[in-house]
Amino acid sequence: MHFPDSFFSVLFGSWTLAPVKHILLNLWAKWLFLPPQIKKEYGSNVVPSFPPKKIFTLTPAEVEQRREQLEKYMQAVRQDPVLGASELFNSFLRKAQQETQQIPTEEVQLEVYLSNGQKVKVNILTSDQTEDVLEAVALKLGLPDELVGYFSLFLVREGSDGSFVRKLQEFELPYVSVTSLQNPDYHVVLRKSYWDSAYDSDVMENRVGLNLLYAQTVSDIERGWILVNKEQHRQLKSLQEKGSKKEFIRLAQTLKYFGYIKFDPCITDFPEKGCHVIVSAGNNELNFHVKLPNDQMKEGSFKVTRMRCWRVTSSVPMANGTASSCGPGRCEVKLELAFEYLMSKDRLQWVTITSPQAIMMSICLQSMVDELMVKKSGGSIKKMLKKRHNGAIHRSDSQQAVKSPPLLDSPDPSREQVVKLSSKLTSVTLRGISTSSSSNDISGNDFHGNYAFEGIGDDDL
Repeated sequence: MHFPDSFFSVLFGSWTLAPVKHILLNLWAKWLFLPPQIKKEYGSNVVPSFPPKKIFTLTPAEVEQRREQLEKYMQAVRQDPVLGASELFNSFLRKAQQETQQIPTEEVQLEVYLSNGQKVKVNILTSDQTEDVLEAVALKLGLPDELVGYFSLFLVREGSDGSFVRKLQEFELPYVSVTSLQNPDYHVVLRKSYWDSAYDSDVMENRVGLNLLYAQTVSDIERGWILVNKEQHRQLKSLQEKGSKKEFIRLAQTLKYFGYIKFDPCITDFPEKGCHVIVSAGNNELNFHVKLPNDQMKEGSFKVTRMRCWRVTSSVPMANGTASSCGPGRCEVKLELAFEYLMSKDRLQWVTITSPQAIMMSICLQSMVDELMVKKSGGSIKKMLKKRHNGAIHRSDSQQAVKSPPLLDSPDPSREQVVKLSSKLTSVTLRGISTSSSSNDISGNDFHGNYAFEGIGDDDL
């Protein structure tokens, strides 16, 4: 189970100073009792040391420092295979979300959106975790259990293209996550969760799965995530008019950026500092469309199998010991994704992306690696939802059909042509994880090791 890089951004959303102090005091008070319980169950040598509590009033800078300490502690516990699966710890996560947002356990109706904008209303409990809500949506749509594992729930901010904030994690309470943002622009969206388009065949064998995949493909074309020329657009529209959904998807699979997630414009230090970039994730790579200082556009891709390790860091910019980005009652947190990449034989280089969507990018990388390793071991992503020990709660709902999206609009002739950034590099397999000497490294030990390096040979890179 992968734990997201910024614990508090998942549990508590955006930062405000007063709630942060309340959160820290509340969590410290609860955790003072929880470690002894875990130690009693798993042994005294298993649980890491809990960061000490300060009794004086916290300044904004100290709040950020304490947040980092508590977050690292949470990460250490969660990433331990034994402690991370502990019901004590997971129960704490569930209660922390509800208590911090002061949302009691009760039955509510949650709107989950499909890629075509269709709303699926499901009756859930505020305390239901992501897999509970996913199961409720699947039940509402008539999606069979064996296909539920091919889909996930995502938190998306609505806009012209739809901005993916993050994939909802297993321990999250979707109703609490979206409600706590107090912004109608944020929605929970159902979308396929795999990267290898070969799995599309499994999904398309089912009518509901086919309709979901078709709706997502049409949406990705309309928003410009999948590149389509005039002739391809004509062929796709012809297939739509015939109602040939499978053939439509098969043709779309041959198009550039099929199955990619496109992120909002952000900043990178590659090929030089301060470059504006649009990052897309898919096909086991991060694709860069970079705008150079001379306004020239270039394109390049970073394969996940050439990333030795990566990390997400969060910080509040400081000036004279004070959080300079803190306004009245609010602190803006800066997020960065940095990965160590094999540029050529025996030459590694750190590449940094500064983006509010850094966590989502990291989750994409981790899921790519996980999928590669499952495939390498001969396994399958097909899975059934895990059931609660006390039994899953099924609330009766009438089924809802997936609506067919409208015909494609005319293609956009204004899409910019891009130039390849570099030719294919020599493939080399590396093993182990090194420590970065990057000047902006906040925590040199908070790495995500890429196990794909250990399981994939040179011929696969």
